[in-house]
Order: sequence, then structure tokens, then C-alpha cells
Amino acid sequence: MNRIARTLAEEVLQTFGEVRLRAFGTSMVPSILPGDLISIQRAALHDISLGEVVLFSQGDRLFLHRVVNRHVAQSADSSESCLITRGDRLCHDDPPICSVELLGRVVSIQRGTQRVKPTLGRGRLRQLLAYVLRASDLATRLFIHFVVWRRFVFSERKTACLVQPRSYGNPQW
Repeated sequence: MNRIARTLAEEVLQTFGEVRLRAFGTSMVPSILPGDLISIQRAALHDISLGEVVLFSQGDRLFLHRVVNRHVAQSADSSESCLITRGDRLCHDDPPICSVELLGRVVSIQRGTQRVKPTLGRGRLRQLLAYVLRASDLATRLFIHFVVWRRFVFSERKTACLVQPRSYGNPQW
């Protein structure tokens, strides 16, 4: 995302308290997929809980990653609480996020016509999937293609069920 778009998103969030952004990248797969529409609400650092997905700014980029820990950064004259985040598909933590970098928390994810909760399941199948996706870019691409294919197939079925059959017995010319 270029600097102008990042600055605009930050301003909208600061002014109105909420912004909707389209997700790009694969660092949060399977929780957030490329193309998902993400709703973010402004939040203070002390309001964020472990496990929440947050939007933050570092350098000229915006990131959506999950909070995995809290950290207190000590400097010569003060200490500040920071968040430690990591993408669900990544093996390493991000640098600590201070309150100036935090923009808000994810409150909803829209995937096509469905609303998805921004939580990471703790089931064994979900953990296995996350492990496989972390280990393989190919598996991640295949997973994303499968989700898109599944969405297309099931939306076609719903549409087909809503179409009324034509009556050919008595044409009305």
C-alpha cells in the first residue's frame, strides 16, 4: 500500500473511528484471505487482548496481524507497554508495536457474502492446517484457490436454486 493510501486510511480511522479495507497478502491465511473486506475500529493499546487481530503501521506499510504477547519496553526515562504480533502463517514475531503505531482492532471480516469471525480456532484440524500453510507457499496458494473455487461453486448452486423453471407447455406470444 502506498503512503497516500496508508495516510488516508489512518485519517479516516482517527476521524470516524472505523474504516473498511481490502486485505492483501497471505500472512494471515487461513483466518484472513486476500480479498476479504476487513472492518477496523479505533482502539487504545490497553484495550487490546491477546488473540485479537490488530491494524498497525510500521514504516510506510499497514499490517493486520494477531496479538500474541505483551511487552514492556524500557527506556532511560520511562517504560511503555507494547504489543507483540505475528501473522498466523508466519513463524516469527513482528517488532514490538507501541501505542503510536497501533491504529485499531479488527471487528469483522467479510468474505464474499459471509461474515467471518476474526478468531483463530484451537482445534487440532485448524492447528494442522496452520502448520502446513506455514511450511509451504504452494499449500497456501492451493488453499486459497480451493476456498475461491468452493465459494464460486456454492454461490452457483444457490443461484441455480432461485431460478424458476420455464414453462414450455403454453407459450405466450
